[in-house]
Amino acid sequence: MIVLTTDTFPGREVEPLGMVRGSTVRAKHIGSDIVAGLRNLVGGEVKEYAALLAGAREQAMDRMIAEARGLGADAIIAARLETSTIAQAASEILAYGTAVKFR
Repeated sequence: MIVLTTDTFPGREVEPLGMVRGSTVRAKHIGSDIVAGLRNLVGGEVKEYAALLAGAREQAMDRMIAEARGLGADAIIAARLETSTIAQAASEILAYGTAVKFR
């Protein structure tokens, strides 16, 4: 599945099939939280949180792509990612875009 952030697919005519989305909510793990807290004291990248969010982004994208495939889409255009805090220790990652079929 081709996923683009642009609003068009250069060189191709497309028929929009509708909006598709995928999301996941991830919570911090107490062990990772302790290590991240210690790392925060000395500065630098908090690898535990970076890995958590990278996995969440991939899962949200995979779910969006699965929804587009279910519609028979060839690609997704205008793809976006958003995040929001659900609770103090949990965040939602949302991937959304427009599923399209090539003409």
